[in-house]
Amino acid sequence: MEAVTFGVLGAVTARRGSHALALKGPRHHAVLARLILARRRVVPVARLVEDLWDAPPPRAVGAVRTFVGDLRRALEPDRPPRAPARLLVTEGPGYALRAAPDTVDAWRFEAAVAEADRLPAAQAPERLRAALGEWRGPAYAGFGAADWARGERSRLTELRLRAVERRAELLVELGRAAEAVPDLDAHLTEHPWREESWRLLALALYRTGRQADALAVLRRARVLLAGRLGIDPGPRLRRLEAGILAQDPDLDPPGEPADPAARLWARATEAYDRTVAAGSRARLESTVGLLRSLAVTGGGGLEAAREYRMTAVQAAEETGDAELTARVIGAYDVPANWTRSDDPVLARRLVDAAERTLGALPEGPATEAARCRLLATVALESRGVRSPRGPRAAAEAEGIARRLDDPALLAFALNGVFMQSCTRAGLAPRRDTIGAELVALGARHGLVNYEVLGHLIRLQARSARADFTSADEHATAVDRLAERHERPLVAVFTAWYLALRRAATAGPSAGSHDSAEAAYRSAAARLDGAGMPGLERGLLPLALLGLRLAHGRPAEVDPGADWGPYRPWAEPFALLAEGRGTEARNALRALAEPPPDLLYEALCCAEAALALALDDRPALRRTHDRLLPASGELAGAGSGLLTFGPVDGWLGAIRRALEA
Repeated sequence: MEAVTFGVLGAVTARRGSHALALKGPRHHAVLARLILARRRVVPVARLVEDLWDAPPPRAVGAVRTFVGDLRRALEPDRPPRAPARLLVTEGPGYALRAAPDTVDAWRFEAAVAEADRLPAAQAPERLRAALGEWRGPAYAGFGAADWARGERSRLTELRLRAVERRAELLVELGRAAEAVPDLDAHLTEHPWREESWRLLALALYRTGRQADALAVLRRARVLLAGRLGIDPGPRLRRLEAGILAQDPDLDPPGEPADPAARLWARATEAYDRTVAAGSRARLESTVGLLRSLAVTGGGGLEAAREYRMTAVQAAEETGDAELTARVIGAYDVPANWTRSDDPVLARRLVDAAERTLGALPEGPATEAARCRLLATVALESRGVRSPRGPRAAAEAEGIARRLDDPALLAFALNGVFMQSCTRAGLAPRRDTIGAELVALGARHGLVNYEVLGHLIRLQARSARADFTSADEHATAVDRLAERHERPLVAVFTAWYLALRRAATAGPSAGSHDSAEAAYRSAAARLDGAGMPGLERGLLPLALLGLRLAHGRPAEVDPGADWGPYRPWAEPFALLAEGRGTEARNALRALAEPPPDLLYEALCCAEAALALALDDRPALRRTHDRLLPASGELAGAGSGLLTFGPVDGWLGAIRRALEA
């Protein structure tokens, strides 16, 4: 049967294929809209009653249950009597709509806009055009007066308006200004207060040789803004008008790349070239600042920043100035929440450079902050490496930062502490504490990137304890921050969290298993081009293996899949499936302890599954001891990405096997 799709970018609808589903009356539509707005989270019945009626009738709760029952029959007409619902489910005190991410038009629109931010500039306009095509009218049409819909309607509308303007901006930058003019004209007819749209329309007209029309547009903007809002045009509009009148060459089509990440990369390259030629130390430091900004764009920007960072460090070392080198190394304080390096070779080189600089740095209070940043860098770049140096450097950096009482420095140091917080199983509570302090620091001192990091860390830590209510709150908070401050990589992690949540709460049925697998595959698609190979490689096959084992299904390992760093744990399963038990046993015995990262418990469970299948008692005792500190947790869920099921289930299976 075809999947049900939902529409809220216009009238609220539900369709199966090309057929609209009969949803009965307006309150049925309201219940469906309210559940879609909750984004797969549970909406308590009491909240539904409050949202549906200004003055609830005596039997409002019963009425809500009737509406839900009617909706279930419309959404799943073939569901057998008394069989549990799979789409509109009862959970705890209320209901949740477990719609897949690609079945709701608003969610598809948001994903497409985020994807456009990661695409090369030449491809992004078409992606935005397709995204804007999802709109059929005002968001949540028919519920404009409802308090519960007002905030989401405003958010989606603002995102649409910005998408229109972003597409026009890209077209203008790509030398396709004429294509932008008709859409901007229509856009401004409905939204005449959008100053950025007036600016883009005038610039597009000027670049198509229509100087007089461009000036006329700016005059019209002035009249409308003054007449309707009582304000004068802002500085950008005024500067554009002056530039057009002077025929400023800066208004001509730019020769630099149109893609934002490429523009920033070009500026960094140019600055570095000038640095090498002129020996400018100030320019070298500013270049690292550009690379830091480039890294948070994700995709090609992150890859370029990684590639160029070591070159800047080498240039600083060549000056022989240890304090300058410390500043260049420490200036790259890009928050990181994945505990495996994207480039281990580069990470090792950065650690070596930081250690050399620590040895050369003069002692004394004047260099304490620089020393702290170097130590934090050592801790960050030693992630996933089992060595006492990383935790020691993290602890020393934290101590210095607290002594100096510098919020930004402390946030950087705490990131290093987090990276070294996976040395054994069961440390999710410690990471939750780190995340809570980062959220507070970020919110109090305007450190947005670290506030984002703190919420992601807490999402991971709460997932480890199966506290999905709290994890949902952090997912919502971090998505809002990412939207407001344009942090496209955040969506990768929240998409994986939703897949983990589905896998962790899925029942044993084939449908639940298939739904969770589809969610994992959808999340994995977001990693393509995100610039995070340390996260991407091997993650999907490992997640699917965990899904099967958590539901008591036999392991099915595709040896041809890209298992990345997890191949040593996958190959014994493949050997066992081929009847090569002796080789599988040898491979199991050759397994090293999992690296100290967020998937430590998951890999311990993979090893336990092998040991159980082969009745290997030394391996069973080993995995039992490693997993025991994580009793009460969901194995692997501390990653915020995947799970192998409850740790206690694995501990119990191991004990039974050892007692047999």
